[in-house]
Amino acid sequence: MSCQVGLLNSVPSPLLCEMIGAAGYQFVILDLEHVLVSPSDLQHCIRACELGGCEAWVRVPEADAKLIGRVLDAGARGVVLPQVESADTVRRAVAAAHFPPFGKRGITGGRVTGFGRVPLTDYIAQSRDSIRVVAMIESRAGLEALPQILAVPGLSLILEGALDLALDLNLGPQPLHSRVWDALLEMAALCDSVGIPFCANPRTPEQRTYWLGRDPRWLLAGEDRGLLLAALRERRRELQISLQP
Repeated sequence: MSCQVGLLNSVPSPLLCEMIGAAGYQFVILDLEHVLVSPSDLQHCIRACELGGCEAWVRVPEADAKLIGRVLDAGARGVVLPQVESADTVRRAVAAAHFPPFGKRGITGGRVTGFGRVPLTDYIAQSRDSIRVVAMIESRAGLEALPQILAVPGLSLILEGALDLALDLNLGPQPLHSRVWDALLEMAALCDSVGIPFCANPRTPEQRTYWLGRDPRWLLAGEDRGLLLAALRERRRELQISLQP
């Protein structure tokens, strides 16, 4: 099975989202947890992801049923839940993401059905397998509750949040700390034990080699803001060096 690679989008721009898809990424996480994005801009970013050929997932601030329903009605293919620390949070998100009898999502037409081209019965059936519910584990409490979280029907995958985990462990902003690495390995092992995919975010060449060696189904390639800034700085540095006498 091929690995699906994605990016966290922190620069809310439809053009950038389309470019990310054109660059070959399979999914983009549009961030509503830390980034102020208007509903109109979010819809444009979702459309741009579709045009670029990648899945749009939305990281919502919390498991709010109305917000989850709206982002899915706008065309998002998944919802990402930050700071998950209980199975109940995932159960509420799954219920909000799926139609009865599997959940409590309300039905509408609109763009997700091609404005009527796809019958509602077909869309309901398709959405059962195509909508992803992703839980981020970013704290000690989340790690302790992970066995119960993984038992929730409808959970699609687990995404690590090493930086926030380091802060929660009172290590400061040190996502590369050995205790954080041990926690990531524990997460991955628990996911493996029940057949739920684990999505890592490699931060060093050594981590990249390790996670790729596990034949992952999902990988996060970082955040677009940091990657863009690093590329811009490196390009400026190259030109400055070439201009030196």
